[in-house]
Amino acid sequence: VEADQRSLPTPCADYDVAALMDHIVGWAQVFAAGSTGTAFPPDPAGYHCGDDPAGELRVAAADIVDGWATHGLDRTVKVTSGESPGQMVFTMTLMEYLTHGWDLAVATGQAVPFTEDEAAVTWRRAEGMLPDEYRGEGMPFGPVVAVADDAPTLDRLVGYMGRHPQQ
Repeated sequence: VEADQRSLPTPCADYDVAALMDHIVGWAQVFAAGSTGTAFPPDPAGYHCGDDPAGELRVAAADIVDGWATHGLDRTVKVTSGESPGQMVFTMTLMEYLTHGWDLAVATGQAVPFTEDEAAVTWRRAEGMLPDEYRGEGMPFGPVVAVADDAPTLDRLVGYMGRHPQQ
């Protein structure tokens, strides 16, 4: 992300590019701590990236992968609001990074870096976990956006997550 792109809007109406990067990196640190069983940082909502957000994200992402690979998914994982099943936290992580990764790529004119298989796994897991009561005004997710059944899987995933894939 270039410096002159940081004030651009994103498909996630709550964030411009700079705020979305802060959100992505702050929550990556929380998910890394949860997956590794270590103490997590202060409230991710107040996190602000330093001079190398991509580097910060790479470090947290490596910790996330290592934590799940080392400790597995079938356990209880602590995140900011308490403990949750590991499978659920893993799904939340996938949803967070495919959806917001798409948001960031679209906002900055970059290619979306996810495969059909990655989108399919995330969508399948999200459908089993994301109830309607988390959607709508003042909620973390927007209403489902209708997308054609023959659209690419990533478009159907972001529609399910409340985005308009045509953006």
